[in-house]
Amino acid sequence: MVKAKIAVNGYGTIGKRVADAIQAQDDIEVIGVSKTRPNYEAAIAHQLGYDIYAPAANLGAFEKAGIPAIGTIEEMVEKADLVVDCTPGGVGESNKSVYEKAGVKAIWQGGESHSLAGFSFNAACNYEQALGRDLVRVVSCNTTALCRVISPIDKELGVKNVRVVLVRRAADPNDAKKGPINAIVPDPIKLPSHHGPDVKSVLPQINITSAALKIPTTLMHVHTVNMEINTDCTAEDVKNILDSQSRIFFVGQGISSTAEIMEFARDIGRPRNDMWENCIWPESITVHEKELYFFQAVHQESIVVPENIDAIRAMMELESDAAKSIEKTNKAIGL
Repeated sequence: MVKAKIAVNGYGTIGKRVADAIQAQDDIEVIGVSKTRPNYEAAIAHQLGYDIYAPAANLGAFEKAGIPAIGTIEEMVEKADLVVDCTPGGVGESNKSVYEKAGVKAIWQGGESHSLAGFSFNAACNYEQALGRDLVRVVSCNTTALCRVISPIDKELGVKNVRVVLVRRAADPNDAKKGPINAIVPDPIKLPSHHGPDVKSVLPQINITSAALKIPTTLMHVHTVNMEINTDCTAEDVKNILDSQSRIFFVGQGISSTAEIMEFARDIGRPRNDMWENCIWPESITVHEKELYFFQAVHQESIVVPENIDAIRAMMELESDAAKSIEKTNKAIGL
């Protein structure tokens, strides 16, 4: 089988996970990853056998550090069929002209605006609309999690309104430079937060509003989700709908916190402690007079990784059926 050639521009929190997930598939392969400087992540990428590319001005620094960079980022892009841009939010926009010049397809992450690609992606919601596209944005961790729960409920019961409060982690675990130390920060203070409009970039028919708080933790986000639904149902009906989704995990065995979810991921041997699924406490699922409530936790470092793989497969037209792609991705990464 001739594999689609994928470049990962930005080998950081998301990029290294996407690269490993690509390598686990049998129809796509990583032809290179990029780093701007020769840090520990670059050294690990080299140890794992990835070809490293860097900005032309920094190639000397890589050589001096003993981490071989075999070419420039532009040269990496030229070799690829598709580039997954995992650079920091706001940086990816400047790379668009590089991808267009090389004539390659490109995926951006949720830190970029919807307008950059003109299409925002979630595998369970709009896979078929991504088939053959040249430019796609995989929505953020929080938007991914919300789309995964809103879409199946809307299909089965009809969703009139969604209200969500997001309690957000302040920084990723490896980030020692930012985040509140002893504070709770409205994020943003002006309401609503951007998360509701971002959901509408994937599910335009959904009426949703959102608010967010940033707190001193690095582990996960937690959502309080409230949906006003159109159909009479029970909490058990909702549980059955959500339980049918392969990327939703019901938290059990006495787990009552995000810390315990991360420990669970370690104990079951997940790479980097990753929880690719929405983590929902089933006992929190409550329905009263067509009002649905529940809590879910979101592992911000990993939840978008399988979505990136499905986006690649759709854009490269390697699989036309969403369910088959999702199943293939899940099996390959061990979800």
